[in-house]
Amino acid sequence: MVRVQEIPLNQIQRPLPRANDPNKVEALMESIAAIGQQEPIDVLEVDGRYYGFSGCHRYEACQRLGKETILARVRKAPRSVLKMHLA
Repeated sequence: MVRVQEIPLNQIQRPLPRANDPNKVEALMESIAAIGQQEPIDVLEVDGRYYGFSGCHRYEACQRLGKETILARVRKAPRSVLKMHLA
């Protein structure tokens, strides 16, 4: 089951760091500042903790804008699914 909700940025762990395109982050910052976040990021909820593997540019844009929360599609998953993402 997937639900969409606002999640505090500081509660999302990003175990696979990625290099973001600074131009894309800037464009997203402008868009989010003007019209808000339109597309949620995807996170896994495992044992009450949130893990983000996609939406890297949106995540960084929201961080740089000083947002406290981010709109996310949350999917509960067992630890075995998290391990597959980390493999």
